[in-house]
Amino acid sequence: MDVNQPKQEHLLALKVMRLTKPTLFTNIPVTCEDGDLPGDLLNHLMKDDPSTVKGAEMLMLGEMLTLPQNFGNIFLGETFSSYISVHNDSPHLVKDILVKADLQTSSQRLNLSASSAAVAELKPDSCIDDVIHHEVKEIGTHILVCAVSYTSQTGEKMYFRKFFKFQVLKPLDVKTKFYNAETDEVFLEAQIQNITTSPMFMEKVSLEPSLMYNVSELNTINKDGESFSTFGTTYLQPLDTRQYLYCLKPKPEFAEKAGVIKGVTVIGKLDIVWKTNLGERGRLQTSQLQRMAPGYGDVRLSLEIIPDTVNLEEPFEITCKITNCSSERTMDLILEMCNTNAIHWCGVSGRQLGKLHPSSSLHLTLTLLSSIQGLQSVSGLRLTDTFLKRTYEYDDIAQVCVVSSKVKAGS
Repeated sequence: MDVNQPKQEHLLALKVMRLTKPTLFTNIPVTCEDGDLPGDLLNHLMKDDPSTVKGAEMLMLGEMLTLPQNFGNIFLGETFSSYISVHNDSPHLVKDILVKADLQTSSQRLNLSASSAAVAELKPDSCIDDVIHHEVKEIGTHILVCAVSYTSQTGEKMYFRKFFKFQVLKPLDVKTKFYNAETDEVFLEAQIQNITTSPMFMEKVSLEPSLMYNVSELNTINKDGESFSTFGTTYLQPLDTRQYLYCLKPKPEFAEKAGVIKGVTVIGKLDIVWKTNLGERGRLQTSQLQRMAPGYGDVRLSLEIIPDTVNLEEPFEITCKITNCSSERTMDLILEMCNTNAIHWCGVSGRQLGKLHPSSSLHLTLTLLSSIQGLQSVSGLRLTDTFLKRTYEYDDIAQVCVVSSKVKAGS
């Protein structure tokens, strides 16, 4: 903390103190065996110590509270509170006292004073008190500028300032990963690490999606109608990391417009709320999270319905969705089905699907069978645009488990 004070003698004294909650007092238990030289002396001293818990003197945590001995650390997202007091140390009456408190950050200057009106007069040995609060939203150097102006008994205008410098630290390290599913779903993994020196109670970690998505949290387990956290405890120890998972699905009105979803990069933002020590609350909101939109090209083929398990050499059906991702060009498509070693398509290959207008889709039910057991990939679909004479190949679009009909009947 840096304090600049003018050389001129002033009638008023300014005191600024940070308001923080106390901490639990801890002591170091010192004991010995009965056969040691001190005997039972140390145990008696611990029992007589007023800071220890009666009946549990060996615990480091006591029943007393300790007032802050220094300015302490201020973390991003916490509320900075300070007590400002202006005291008249002189034997004279002082008039027109104006106290102003500004917070200077790297990007802006904020006025934190509760009132901008001047106090008419201040008698000797009297004081003006004020408490300011500010939710810290920037990291780095902050300077609290406290200015006092007043008029002396002789009518002279007096003015002085004090500067209090402090650093705002980052409490959490947040990393995100995106996973794009074939069904237009987006999975977000948020890794949150506590980089402070004290444990945190994670009150809330939620995702506020953008207008085009609905979100589902995948961090709880439902059991007997009740929801339980997958992490068990809600405390995050220093340097510990947790992974939170969310699933975003496009809203129905946007899911039908492939071109719109294709261009989306904004997913939403994380809202994190925690508490430390004796309930000090902190909150962080990330900026809008962005992802690299997957490129589907001109034509997208996705599976809407496919069974998990099928019988060996028995036909089964799948439902495909074919989307024209172009926003300007109409396509005239032909579907070809090419057999592989394991997958055999049923039906006529080379059939006309007709014209598909820009940003529109069609659903197609196809029949196939597998001649080999095990996990088999569905491959061999080809779409040809007759206008541009361009062919699009689709392999490994899904996987099915092929079992013997006897095994499936027995199970």
